[in-house]
Amino acid sequence: MIAHVFPFLLVPALVAAQGAPAPGLDRTVLAMGTELRLHVEGKGDLARASEAALAEGARIEAACSTWDPASTWSRLNAAGGRPVALEVEWLALLGEMKAWQARTEGAFDPALLALVQAWGLREGGQIPKADALAEARRAAGARLLELDLTVGTARLDHPAAGVEEGGFLKGYALDRMRQAAGVPTGLFDFGGQLLAWGRPVPVSVADPLNRQRPRLNLLLRDASLSGSGTSERGRHLLDPRCGEPCPSWGSTAVVASEALTADVLSTALYVLGPDAGLAWAKRHGVAAAFLLNDGTVQMSPAFRSLHPTLIPRESR
Repeated sequence: MIAHVFPFLLVPALVAAQGAPAPGLDRTVLAMGTELRLHVEGKGDLARASEAALAEGARIEAACSTWDPASTWSRLNAAGGRPVALEVEWLALLGEMKAWQARTEGAFDPALLALVQAWGLREGGQIPKADALAEARRAAGARLLELDLTVGTARLDHPAAGVEEGGFLKGYALDRMRQAAGVPTGLFDFGGQLLAWGRPVPVSVADPLNRQRPRLNLLLRDASLSGSGTSERGRHLLDPRCGEPCPSWGSTAVVASEALTADVLSTALYVLGPDAGLAWAKRHGVAAAFLLNDGTVQMSPAFRSLHPTLIPRESR
């Protein structure tokens, strides 16, 4: 179960705009420890399409959830530094996550399990002693994740190191579930991360201090909207570069054509912070908004091109 491990990585700022649902099939289930809502449209058997999407999500969770000791990634984490055979799909995904660690200047990292454990984030939180935190830092980081595509194995170069999927697996699953559904139009909401295709969908980004109050409105077109923040549950987002919790400054919102990209970057840009994060988004043409607790909203040019509507706080 992923969202229960990292409740702070659930999108704290995204809600679907109100309105009558379009004709089609709607499903709501629990997956990866959170709520998954599916809306699919098109000709043919929509029930079968939704089942295909759900089966794909379940397949990914079974292989990658580190809450399941029998999963592939749990076996990797428990191998004590020994190589573990992985399917090509999982090697490719981990390789892509390693690449994101480099692209984001270390703000995103897929191998933070040691730090998660040191801070007790799966058990409600704790403050680690200095020596325990120092050891966790040595056991964390993508540099420890070695992938051998030739022989099809992965290895963690520290016995206490581990992959932690909470910052990216929902996004990966959304992309794969859309492919599995095979319908021309749909809207998936996975614990707050949205993926819409086939028609524009009006959505809102909430105020970082109040999820029930919209701060930005926009149309989501063939894209995913993901966000990250700490205001609801305190400082539970970790900065991989120092191993410390991030400051609680507000929230991010990222729109990207792929849900995996949006998921990764909403976390990475929060870690970078509103100034460095905005500069990174501008350099890379990423559609990102930074909603600060003081009411300031900063947007990259790519996000402004989506023509969002800013809702003043004082008007509510």
